[in-house]
Amino acid sequence: MSEPPIPTLLDDLICIKNFIRDALKSGAYLYPLKGILYFLRRKPLRTPLVTRTVPTATIGLSVTTAMFFFTYVPQAAILAFTNGPLAPISAIFLVLTESSTITTFLARKFLLRDALIDTFDGTLIEKGCESVVSQGRQIKPGEANPMERLGNVAIRPFEEFNLQKALLRSLLCLPLNLIPVVGTPAYVILQGDRVGPVAHARYFQLKGWDFKKREEWVGRLRAAYLSFGVTSFVLEMVPFVSLVFTFTNTVGAALWAADLERVVQ
Repeated sequence: MSEPPIPTLLDDLICIKNFIRDALKSGAYLYPLKGILYFLRRKPLRTPLVTRTVPTATIGLSVTTAMFFFTYVPQAAILAFTNGPLAPISAIFLVLTESSTITTFLARKFLLRDALIDTFDGTLIEKGCESVVSQGRQIKPGEANPMERLGNVAIRPFEEFNLQKALLRSLLCLPLNLIPVVGTPAYVILQGDRVGPVAHARYFQLKGWDFKKREEWVGRLRAAYLSFGVTSFVLEMVPFVSLVFTFTNTVGAALWAADLERVVQ
């Protein structure tokens, strides 16, 4: 009796190649970049960010200062075993990444939840998806400014996703950055795999999809969501402006959702 075939390294490489091909073909990785351009061109969409600039900047500065004071020296000492003379520089980038992760968590939890919902919904309205947004909030008629058309929110998606769990996962994965060469790419890919689907949390709820439907949808577009998530996460890793990219990524996610709506219809 013959033994079942054992997957070879070549088979794995072919699967990886096909996955990368699907990710590139989807073009989803471009939407965070499109979100930046769209955000800069549409002044009304910048209103939620502008009104929260001072408190979010205060949180970011406080967290970054505390992280450097308490964690820089210990992490530089640990990195000395893997990065040698580059340890002090590597530790700076690691602390900045950790600070950005914590700042984003605190800002999303206490300051930005409603602002991000408004930004996502306002972008959908501007792209002609009023029928989708109306499933989750009131829409005022006749206003040229999409943000001024936003009425009361009926449903909020972000409580559904455990921010504490996301923060814990991010911090637990951070030691991957200590591994030379492959550590940081592995960290970014793992986080991108999480960030991609979460970016459409609002879209899924506006569509009224249950957990099973969401999982099926994300499964079919897994490569696309991973590529979107990787690009988004890399942008949000940039020190000091990560919260700006949080908003532009939200705009990019809404632009992608609007395009998906046109395809589905």
